[in-house]
Amino acid sequence: MSANALYTDLSGYYDLMCADINYPAQSNGVRRLHQLFGNQGRRHLDLACGTGPHIRHFIDSGYDSCGLDINQPMLDRARQRCPEALFTRQDMASFEFDHPFDLISCFLYSIHYSAGIDKLEACIKRAHNALTQNGVFCFNAVDKNRINNNLYVSHTTEHDDSSFTFRSGWHYCGQGDQQSLKLSIAKTTLEVTESWQDEHAMVALGFDDFDRLLRRYFDVHIFEHDYEKIIPWDGVSGNALFVCVKT
Repeated sequence: MSANALYTDLSGYYDLMCADINYPAQSNGVRRLHQLFGNQGRRHLDLACGTGPHIRHFIDSGYDSCGLDINQPMLDRARQRCPEALFTRQDMASFEFDHPFDLISCFLYSIHYSAGIDKLEACIKRAHNALTQNGVFCFNAVDKNRINNNLYVSHTTEHDDSSFTFRSGWHYCGQGDQQSLKLSIAKTTLEVTESWQDEHAMVALGFDDFDRLLRRYFDVHIFEHDYEKIIPWDGVSGNALFVCVKT
């Protein structure tokens, strides 16, 4: 399959793939961080919004939300989930809106979908320009230097008389600015199993690199990857939440 084939062709399975994600906790966690560090505004943009589950929770919490994604089938599903939100097909590195935002979020490590360091910085710059004063850009990231290539996460769920097993893991070769997210789906129906494999190329940075890049534009705070607690990053763990304030 091509680099984005699974994401595109199996978009109907995306919500099943993410069935173990605690969307309320993630959305509420970022909302709390915005309340602590932001300007109390309610205009929200979600980058790489997928089928819109995070946006649903932000709207229900009183935000005026928009979402963007490069994948039209994902956006079609997002519009069904959140008909009151504005969704647009745009690239994170070149997006434009005719009004500013108070909060820009990017969940599920999607910041890494930037095609190289230059594209990542373009995304960061776009986010900065799109925010109001004291607006917040919040995302989660993985440190390339702390990736364990042998570590995978998986879950199994039932749907339409079939059993689905989803498996994903990071891979980094140890040098350069490219890492990959390896994905697989196994679908079993009446004891017959079909399998799909895919690998998404993603930009790779260490957290020191992220921090240096972000500080050109933002006041940066790094926290442990825990949406239910606000704990400063310990400098060791390989996953973190970045809270970037436009000052």
